[in-house]
Amino acid sequence: MKNLFLGVLFLAAGAVSAQSDPGFGIKGGLNYGGTGDISDSASNAYDDPSSDIGYHVGVFARTGERLFFRPELVYTKLNTTYEDSDFGMQKLDAPLLIGYEVIGPLNIFAGPSLQYILDTDYDGLALGDVKNDFTVGLNFGAGVALGKLGIDLRYERGFGDNEAEFLDSRGIITNGSRIDTRPDQLILSVSLNL
Repeated sequence: MKNLFLGVLFLAAGAVSAQSDPGFGIKGGLNYGGTGDISDSASNAYDDPSSDIGYHVGVFARTGERLFFRPELVYTKLNTTYEDSDFGMQKLDAPLLIGYEVIGPLNIFAGPSLQYILDTDYDGLALGDVKNDFTVGLNFGAGVALGKLGIDLRYERGFGDNEAEFLDSRGIITNGSRIDTRPDQLILSVSLNL
């Protein structure tokens, strides 16, 4: 109990000295979710919670004080399960977030996320090109600033369907075999102001 109290006291002290200075930094963390239909992602999470974990690393900048603008450039690796097969995606994300410091170290933010798909892989099967390599999605969430350290949790969703088609052994698109590559995920990030 004493350790818990000391831990809470330490976090409170950090929150009091929280800084939200303009600047730039690095970030990284875990993604949980998938691609395609939201109900499919929820079903996969229920069946096997560890199957749809990915990661991200990147950089960010911040301008403004209480009302701020935070552009980011992030490399993201997504993993999703489709009918007992694994789908992986690598992409570059550029969230353009507008945020507001609500009270103390707590902030909220939202904005569009520009996404460029670098590569897709479906359990060793060949996929045709994704319909659109460049897509737009939405990020929104909340964060806490503890000195130079920040922690945030956000939700990301792609706006429109973005499908890839399966190829047969000759590299020809098969009829009716498509997979929706639109992101649908929770993102937990830790950031460090430099």
